[in-house]
Amino acid sequence: MVRVKSSKLIIGCLATLGLSADVAVAQNDMERAAIAKRLEPVGELCVQGEDCGTAMAASSGSGSASSSGGSIDGAAIYNNVCMACHETGAAGAPVRGNAEQWSARLEKGTDMLYNHALNGFNAMPAKGGNPSLSDAEVKAAVDHLIAPVK
Repeated sequence: MVRVKSSKLIIGCLATLGLSADVAVAQNDMERAAIAKRLEPVGELCVQGEDCGTAMAASSGSGSASSSGGSIDGAAIYNNVCMACHETGAAGAPVRGNAEQWSARLEKGTDMLYNHALNGFNAMPAKGGNPSLSDAEVKAAVDHLIAPVK
């Protein structure tokens, strides 16, 4: 029979508990990181008048994308602001690529389309509802929107 002093037994138990506590703390940290990842926000609130990351490298002038050297990404602006209505036809919006819906609008000229996009028309708010866009950015998005039917 092996005799172990009680002090050695107690120290051995404490050491075992200490090791298992380290493992539990590490698992707890991983669980906390996973919870924090799940609780990350899925979006941001944009306050009118602040640049909320949707404005693309705007030129200092108010010309179209072609006059600013094409530095404005009309497709990205369209995808962030305009696509929700112009891909689905929501609220009577003409669908991108639908020549029948765009023919009468294009007959009135691109300047009229720019005016409607900048100032709003029917159910569409001015600048597609994003007042932080510059005129040049809105025009670049319009150019992208009508490109397939021009």
